Amino acid sequence: MELRQLEYFVAVAEECHFTRAAKRMHVAQSGLSSAIRSLERELGASLFIRSTRQVELTPAGRALLVEARRALSATDAARDAVAAVQGLIRGNLAVGSLQCVHVVNVPHVLARFHAAHPGVEIQLRQGGSRHLIEQVKTGRLDIALVAKPLRPAEDVLIRPLASEPLVLACGLAHPLANRPEVSLSDLIDEPFVDFQPDWGSRDLVDSVVGDRRIAFEVNDVHSLLDLVTFGLGVALVPQSFSVKTDKAQFVGLAEEVPAWETVAVTAETPSAAATALLDAVAAARSGSY
Repeated sequence: MELRQLEYFVAVAEECHFTRAAKRMHVAQSGLSSAIRSLERELGASLFIRSTRQVELTPAGRALLVEARRALSATDAARDAVAAVQGLIRGNLAVGSLQCVHVVNVPHVLARFHAAHPGVEIQLRQGGSRHLIEQVKTGRLDIALVAKPLRPAEDVLIRPLASEPLVLACGLAHPLANRPEVSLSDLIDEPFVDFQPDWGSRDLVDSVVGDRRIAFEVNDVHSLLDLVTFGLGVALVPQSFSVKTDKAQFVGLAEEVPAWETVAVTAETPSAAATALLDAVAAARSGSY
C-alpha cells in the first residue's frame, strides 16, 4: 500500500467523483482509477459503489477512510518534524474554530502567524465543537478552538485556554431583566433560543437546564442575540457575549453551574505548525503576540 494510493482514495472519497478527484490531484483519471483498483485488489475489498453520476463509500471504504486520513496526517507530521529541526515550519495548517472565540482574536493570531511562517498554507473552518473535534480525530483538522467537551474525547489532546461563567441573556423588557440574579427555576416556562445540538454551548446548557422548550435553533451568535433582543426567547450564554450588544440584558445565575470552558484540541502528536500556532495563541493571550 502506497501513500499515493491513499491520497487518491481520500480525494475520491471526499469529492464523491473520480473526475473531480483526478483534477484535484492533477493526474489523469485513468491513472487515478488504476491506483484505486490496485488498492482494492491489495485489500481484497471494494471501496466504492460506482455509478454514472457519483461514487459512494462501501462499509470497507468508510473504515479505510478514517485510517487513511490518520496515516496521511502522520506522514505530514513527520515531514514537518524534519523541517522544524532544520528551523523551518512549512506545509498545511487546517484550523477549526467556533464563530466567537473570545479568549483570543483568531484573525489577528492567524495574520501574525502567517507573517512569521509564510511557508505554511492556512485553512480555516468554522463549525460546532463536536464536529470540529471529530475532524481533528480524523486528521482533517490540525487544531480546533472549541468548547470543552462534556465527555472525555479519545485520540486527541485537549489544552485549556479560558473559563467563564454562564449568564442569562434576555430582552431589556423581560420580567427577569432587572433582577440582580436569577434561579434556574425561574426559567422553567421560558422559551429558549439556542444553538444547534453539535455546539459545545448547547451541550453545556442542556446539562445545566435539562428539559426545556427550545423555540429557536440557530447556528450563529448574532442571530441568537437578535432573537433574544426582540423578546422571542431567553438564552444561557458565556458572559463574554455581553460585549456584543447593549440591546439585551445579561443577568448572573443564583446557582453554581459548570463554567463555559474554551480549549484547543490537537492530534495526540501535533504537527510542528499546530504546535507553533498553539504557542502563538498562548502568546496572544499573554499580550506578547
